[in-house]
Amino acid sequence: MVKSIHGTCKINYQPEGPDGPTEEIDFTPPFKRMSMFPELEKRLQVKLPHPSTLDTLEAVEILDRLCANHQVECQPPRTATRLLDKLVGHFLEEECINPTFIMDHPQIMSPLAKNHRSEKGLTERFELFVCKKEICNAYTELNHPFIQRERFNQQAKDKAAGDDEAQMVDENFCTALEYGLPPTGGWGMGIDRVAMFLTNSNNIKEVLFFPVMKPEDNKPKEQAQENGQL
Repeated sequence: MVKSIHGTCKINYQPEGPDGPTEEIDFTPPFKRMSMFPELEKRLQVKLPHPSTLDTLEAVEILDRLCANHQVECQPPRTATRLLDKLVGHFLEEECINPTFIMDHPQIMSPLAKNHRSEKGLTERFELFVCKKEICNAYTELNHPFIQRERFNQQAKDKAAGDDEAQMVDENFCTALEYGLPPTGGWGMGIDRVAMFLTNSNNIKEVLFFPVMKPEDNKPKEQAQENGQL
């Protein structure tokens, strides 16, 4: 699509507007792939807690120290999920100018994704980033009702600790899984962000097909009706 529109897989994009610096984005396939934990360990030059232990207090303390040592801000609650997300954003996402897949997210960050078939504590999930922005999120759907309920319970603990992005326990969904869900893959792309890159727009409002609407004020019309003017 990029080559069809621009005649080349390389495009120029100005993330700060027409007066700002220009980034060259190369959409030439295949896109780079980053496995989250090995790549993060390279940048931090430390051995991270094993993904299957991220719900322990020791793992949270290690991630908390890493954020503090590298001046990576993380507002409370400083849960393992939030701390790890901030580290990934600071060290990995900032490198993703050309399209890059960040893969193999830990289970604690992916409550709806299926367990990785060969790596304990990870899931079969990837996110695609372009110019530091996420444009795609995809994963193999978790279809085991008991494991899904455990994941929801962990999310509920994080939510109770103050994490607004954590999910609540969805009993209806777990019940539906008990009846059976075939192997399923979920895939979603932010086509508006793709349109921003292809049109060199730095404001998402410039590419939305339907503009943001103001609430309609009916009071003047109602008053005119009462006065017999309409």
